[in-house]
Amino acid sequence: MIKIAYSEIYQHSLPDGHRFPMLKYELIPKQLLYEGIVTNEHFFEPKTCNEIDILNTHTFDYWERMKKLLLTESEMRKIGFPLSGELINREITIMQGTIECALYALKNKCALNIAGGTHHAFSNKGEGFCLLNDMAISANYLLKNKLTERILIVDLDVHQGNGTAQIFQDNKNVFTLSMHGRNNYPFHKEISDLDIELPDGINDEDYLALLYKNLPIVIKNHQPDFIFYLCGVDILETDKLGKLKITKNGCLKRDLFVLNLCKENKIPIACAMGGGYSPKIADIVDAHCNTFKAAINLFD
Repeated sequence: MIKIAYSEIYQHSLPDGHRFPMLKYELIPKQLLYEGIVTNEHFFEPKTCNEIDILNTHTFDYWERMKKLLLTESEMRKIGFPLSGELINREITIMQGTIECALYALKNKCALNIAGGTHHAFSNKGEGFCLLNDMAISANYLLKNKLTERILIVDLDVHQGNGTAQIFQDNKNVFTLSMHGRNNYPFHKEISDLDIELPDGINDEDYLALLYKNLPIVIKNHQPDFIFYLCGVDILETDKLGKLKITKNGCLKRDLFVLNLCKENKIPIACAMGGGYSPKIADIVDAHCNTFKAAINLFD
């Protein structure tokens, strides 16, 4: 059975001004249950991430100052949230959710975290609503515990996974692929193993052609035994930050292609939802639910 990480803390520990885009964390599981796509047995509530696992990816100084609420105002402006103990607890719960998803995926081929995709967190700093980097922490957890040898991180959020690129810039066991808007945040980009920059206004056909061409080549050349997939829905034409013209159907085709490749190549996959900023919350929830439906249909 596919497992899905979810905790109420995902949406209930944020300040008022940031709660609208985070409503999706509450609405996605409700929608999946309402449509009969999943049952309560599919969900698990993650614990909190072990400090040792955090320090396997992030620097001691950054983590110590974060947990003691000593990050500077300048650092927190770049992150975008006011620092609090609740926020840190939320973050380390999300981190553990992706670790546990990875462990479930090793057994059951696929697992999904309703939150996660915090790819703007560097080893020594946070940015863009990301304090810690869940896929980096999880990838390093698998490698440290010798559960995998070669990992591919497929980041299809509209924003470059700059923190992930920095963390793994010298690690040949982790290949980072980021397919993102050329003219979008972050405006200073890091160097992933493969960066596919997208022009503003790209449509389904051209977007999918790039994905269909590049991802199989990366899998063939890197030969990963595990894949992390950041499936942000801020690529949607309705997204107020995305600048692309991808339809919900195009977004679904993207997910089906990635998931099918993993199934065909017998590669376990752990997914995290990433961004989504459409003005209508229903557009965000529908697109994310399509990812879960695709995974359930293929792997459950």
